[in-house]
Amino acid sequence: MPLNVAIQMDPIERIDIGGDSTFALALEAQNRGHKLWYYLPKHLVQRDGKISAQAHTLTVRNERGNHFTAGALEPLDLHGVDVVLLRQDPPFDMGYITTTHMLERLPRRVHVINDPYWVRNSPEKIFVTEFPDLMPPTLITSDPQAIRAFRKEHGEIVVKPLYGNGGQGVFRVRPDDENLNAIMEFFGAFVREPMMVQRYVPQVRQGDKRIILVDGEFAGAINRVPAKGEARSNMHVGGKPEKTTLTAREKEICLRIGPELKRRGLIFTGIDVIGDYLTEINVTSPTGIWEIRRFDGTDIAALIWNAIEARQRAR
Repeated sequence: MPLNVAIQMDPIERIDIGGDSTFALALEAQNRGHKLWYYLPKHLVQRDGKISAQAHTLTVRNERGNHFTAGALEPLDLHGVDVVLLRQDPPFDMGYITTTHMLERLPRRVHVINDPYWVRNSPEKIFVTEFPDLMPPTLITSDPQAIRAFRKEHGEIVVKPLYGNGGQGVFRVRPDDENLNAIMEFFGAFVREPMMVQRYVPQVRQGDKRIILVDGEFAGAINRVPAKGEARSNMHVGGKPEKTTLTAREKEICLRIGPELKRRGLIFTGIDVIGDYLTEINVTSPTGIWEIRRFDGTDIAALIWNAIEARQRAR
C-alpha cells in the first residue's frame, strides 16, 4: 500500500541530483506510489509530547534544473506518517543529536530510517571501534603527549576530527612532519572533541572502498581513488570512482558487522575499507547510490525501499 513519507534533509534546491542519495531514495519512493513531504531540520517541532514539522508536499523529477516541485509550507503531524527518512548531512553536532531525540519520541508504527536512537549512539568513528581487530591501530584522544607517542610508534599517521565528515580536517602526518604540533593546536582551539589518530594505510593510493549494506546485507561497492597529491579519496575533493568487487577480507568484514547493523535498525549503511582495514561505519547520511548504479547497474534505492516496506509490513 502507498506510504506517507517525510524526508528530513538539507535544502533540496542545493543538491546535485547526479550524486545525491536522498534524491535517489525520493525518486524510488515516488515511483512506488508513496506520497512525499520534505522539511528542514530547523522546522522540526516538539510540543506537549507531539512531534511535527513545517513541511512541503514534494514531487521529484530526474531533470537537472527542474528536479522538484514543493508545495507551500504547512504543518505536518509526524505521528501520522508511515516513514521518516533522517537524511540531513552532518556535522554530527548537538543540533543533529537533538533531532534524533525528537524523532525518537514518535510512536513505533512510524518507521524512522535510520533508527534515531542508534544513529545517535553509533557515530561513524566511534561505532567502528567496536570492531578493533578489523581496524588499523587507532587512538582517540585530545592529549598531545599520547598523540606524539602514537606517531613515534607507528611513524606515518592520519589525524582527523572525531565528528567530521566528507574528508574535512583530515591530515596525513609523516614521521618527520613538523606540523603535528600546529595541527594539535588548531584542533584544540576550534574543536572541543578528541581527535581520531590512525596509522596511515598506504594502500589508500589504490583506493578507499565504499561498501553499501542494506539491512545488514552487502548490496554494492565502489572504489574511490585519491587524486594525485591528495591523501583523501572523497569524491568532492577529487577522488575518482571506479568499478570494484569485494576481496575475501571485505566479505569477512561485511559478515562480521552485518548482524549488528540489522539489530540496530540501520537499514542504509556505508562502510569505508582501505586495504584490509575497516576505517568508518557511516550511518548518518550514507552516499554512493548513484555511483554504484552507474558502474554495475545495482539499484540500491530499490533494495532500501524493499527493506523498509518489509519492515513496515512486519510492524
